[in-house]
Amino acid sequence: MLIATILALALGTYAFRLSGVVLGERLTLPDRATRLLPVAATALLAALAATAALTEAGAFAGFARPAGVLVGAALAWWRAPFAAVVVAAAATTALLRLLGIP
Repeated sequence: MLIATILALALGTYAFRLSGVVLGERLTLPDRATRLLPVAATALLAALAATAALTEAGAFAGFARPAGVLVGAALAWWRAPFAAVVVAAAATTALLRLLGIP
């Protein structure tokens, strides 16, 4: 049963992605929708990041995780190497939790 579910989801994902390639030329969107699509993708990604950073099991995750995310975001803004961003964000969160800040 589990394999069938995984295969069905994989097939659905593949079909959904393939439909964009197949229908891309035949489907025309209004100019306003075409202009808003990149903004919508950015807003969706930002909402996903905010939800992951601020909540855990439907409740506030505490202050340590958002602080780590802010440190990582600041380092990414300053174009630090990816490994440094990840290590600094994790270290900030771990240090704050070690100090008793949830």
